[in-house]
Amino acid sequence: MLFAPSRASARFLRASSATPRLVFAFHSAPAALAHVNKERRMRSLIMGSPGAGKGTQTKRLTQRYDIETISSGDLLRQSIMDGTPFGLQAQKIIEDGGLVPDDLVVELIMFELDKLEGKNWLLDGMAILDNLEAAHTSPNDDEPSFSGFPRTLSQAQTLDAHLETLQHPLDLVINLDVPEEVILQRIMDRWIHPASGRTYNMSYNPPKKTGFDDETGEPLTKRADDNVETFKYRLDQYYELTKPLLDYYAARGTLRSFHGKTSDEIYPQIEKELDSWFGK
Repeated sequence: MLFAPSRASARFLRASSATPRLVFAFHSAPAALAHVNKERRMRSLIMGSPGAGKGTQTKRLTQRYDIETISSGDLLRQSIMDGTPFGLQAQKIIEDGGLVPDDLVVELIMFELDKLEGKNWLLDGMAILDNLEAAHTSPNDDEPSFSGFPRTLSQAQTLDAHLETLQHPLDLVINLDVPEEVILQRIMDRWIHPASGRTYNMSYNPPKKTGFDDETGEPLTKRADDNVETFKYRLDQYYELTKPLLDYYAARGTLRSFHGKTSDEIYPQIEKELDSWFGK
């Protein structure tokens, strides 16, 4: 079956040197989880502060359920590697020391969502940018840089407007609520594989061989900004930026917060919610 891109997707495909512009209308409509149509596919979003365990929870959910995951960071990396029009624009911006504009990221996400029509999907919400996506990640930066989608109220409204035109509104927003002191300890124990973005934690998700990526065998590294002082500041900024988003989704009836100190404590709560959705 051939994929027919939406008008937003078509604009993305035509992108070259010019930044695409968005013309989505904004709508507001209730979308309480309790009233969703069980016959259609689930559209969901996962949010949580950096270090809250989004990657771990996402992996578990995709293993149990028929869910596709969408990450703006992964899409950006892949676009650059593939040399797409978007990727070429993004690469030049990054090499010039800039940040990829919101409207380009929004178009990329919308294009990907259109391709997943008819499938269950989970969208990765706000996170701190890594050094591929941002030109500045040093502890001396005045402001932290964030990725993920949506990360602003305007982006959340744009997402809802796009989904409502498809008659498939967002069904569930998963918010991981982990104590700050636990998150800070996780950050100190975190190691990453730069090329893929895979993350390991020596406390609860260690690599099979210490210091090396499970899939490639390449060395793992520490992020330069993985220290308590820098991360405490970034957490404060994250909470400030996400409060409007959480309030917005709470008002729409789609927000579910799951509390715990570990991923093992939180996952059964999420599983219960999704089992109810999928009729398991």
